[in-house]
Amino acid sequence: MNMLQRALIEKAGHDNGFEYVLPAQNAERVVLASARHAAEVAVEIHEQGFVAAVTKGSAMLPTELDRSFPGASPNGQTFSLRSEAALSRWLRRAAALAQALPNQAVLFFESQLQAALAALEPAAAKNTEVLRIVRQRVGQQAFRQAMLDYWGAACAVTGIGLPQALRASHAKAWAVCITDAERLDVYNGFLLSANLDALFDCYLISFSDEGELLIAPSISAAERVLLGLTAKLRLRWLDKQHLPYLHFHRAQFSNLDG
Repeated sequence: MNMLQRALIEKAGHDNGFEYVLPAQNAERVVLASARHAAEVAVEIHEQGFVAAVTKGSAMLPTELDRSFPGASPNGQTFSLRSEAALSRWLRRAAALAQALPNQAVLFFESQLQAALAALEPAAAKNTEVLRIVRQRVGQQAFRQAMLDYWGAACAVTGIGLPQALRASHAKAWAVCITDAERLDVYNGFLLSANLDALFDCYLISFSDEGELLIAPSISAAERVLLGLTAKLRLRWLDKQHLPYLHFHRAQFSNLDG
């Protein structure tokens, strides 16, 4: 690896969520990291471009990257990236996922919560209801950001990428969750367009274990047309980590129309 190639990789990392370069035992490898998440990646030059791999971070990160870059990783661990643009996309996606996957959102929530509590007036800081509201507001902001990162800032069903129209929808509601880890788990819900979010929140729609849209019988055929609910709608992908939360949501969905 020559100096120009190394500089190119380091710049791609800096511009796409990996602003630190770590010492590497192998001179043919560049190791990248960030203060914003726990993931570290290694990049090497290959005769057909670059080879990248996750060397530290969530165990789910390679699997999620494989979903985003089908065919780039024959072994599920190293990724062949044929151009600088492909490397940049891979780094950007790796950084976004690293900030979304458990339990990074919990760590972000805790730091933001401490900052929000420190900004309160002394009297307000002792008010239980104020503390509850602040905790929920900060938590929901952290959850939304994690969902935006995980779903690539696009609706999990339609692919709509208009931020103002997107909602972070819990499958197991915030109030029902026992721990913050549950409340902020990126697999506990979906990023949905506003109309789908409203229906999902009221248990008027849900999803099968295969990601197919389920529609409550109480929504008439005419209403389905007006709402844009068709048999073709389904989740863009579904991980097994979603299933426990989805089963909880589907039980409420079934009870509502049962």
